[in-house]
Amino acid sequence: MPTIVVEVMPKAELLDPQGKAVAGALARLGKSRFSDVRLGKRFELTVDGPVDDALLAEVQQLAADLLSNSVIEDVISVHAAEADDLGPGADSGDTTTETPLGAAADSVQR
Repeated sequence: MPTIVVEVMPKAELLDPQGKAVAGALARLGKSRFSDVRLGKRFELTVDGPVDDALLAEVQQLAADLLSNSVIEDVISVHAAEADDLGPGADSGDTTTETPLGAAADSVQR
């Protein structure tokens, strides 16, 4: 079955205390090449049937209304996943290539 991936990140202008904590831990471990860390959320929605532009637009709207808090977060991407996107042993059941946000993203009010 196909899977749609939604990625949400804190707005760039907001502090990310979790990211700061991870950045501090990296520094303490001597990993000084990393200058900043930001943590976000990833949702994987398994769907029945094919993924088309209408379904991606519907998920984009759900991401804006339900999966993210538009006051403090941005929906970064909504796309159909390939098996590689889902990790080892995953089978999305669909080899649809990644479909980045298009016109649907422009219609989301923030």
